[in-house]
Amino acid sequence: MLHPPWGDTQISKDPIFVPGVWGPYFSAMVPGFWLNEGGQSVTGKLIDHLVQGHPAFPELQAKATARCQSIYAYLNSHLDLIKKAEPVGFLTVDLHVWPDFHGNRSPLADLTLKGMVTGLKLSQDLDDLAILYLATVQAIAFGTRFIIEAMEAAGHSISTLFLCGGLSKNPLFVQMHADITGMSVVLSQEVESVLVGAAILGACASGDFTSVQEAMARMSKVGKVVFPRLEDKKYYDKKYQVFLKLVEHQKEYSAIMSGD
Repeated sequence: MLHPPWGDTQISKDPIFVPGVWGPYFSAMVPGFWLNEGGQSVTGKLIDHLVQGHPAFPELQAKATARCQSIYAYLNSHLDLIKKAEPVGFLTVDLHVWPDFHGNRSPLADLTLKGMVTGLKLSQDLDDLAILYLATVQAIAFGTRFIIEAMEAAGHSISTLFLCGGLSKNPLFVQMHADITGMSVVLSQEVESVLVGAAILGACASGDFTSVQEAMARMSKVGKVVFPRLEDKKYYDKKYQVFLKLVEHQKEYSAIMSGD
């Protein structure tokens, strides 16, 4: 199981040391289990930064307000409008983002890394903004895949994603995580699942349950499972190759500029 909000946490019966990932910590989340915690820094702020900094943002605000929608609900519907016959994710075939605008927390643990965008055009319209937003959401999902691979290489076995937090309320964000990792995504029945976690701890402290595990089983329910579009796997595998090349090239550029 992996749970990214957008820290990526994994529990195991035995301690597993993963380079670039915090832990393992004993009984930090579930009593009797070891916890590893990775993560990507300020992912929500990154999406806001790229969307709000685009020249078409005032137009987006006005149109979303007119429809009584959030800007992200409007962008999601706009992407569905412009995708035509192809899956929506294919709109970014020529646009790629490396999301470390605030350094990399995991799995590289390198605060000197910067964000990257390749494939920009002179276009400044709403279509261009929507596709940049999509590429940014995909980049965060590729970052999750990067962390998963590091955890699996160290000995974890991960087959399902459990998502909670604000970004898990965005259906595009959830679907991109399923498609890009190739894993099913489980969402809680209770939208504010972080509050359920606090209630679970409180119920244990008050003696209503004998263990955290018992309280978890009784108080939390699966709300929805989102499955990956496996027919799109080849496309996302190619995008992931480009994703890894971006950071490789950034390190090469840094070496050139810091050399004699």
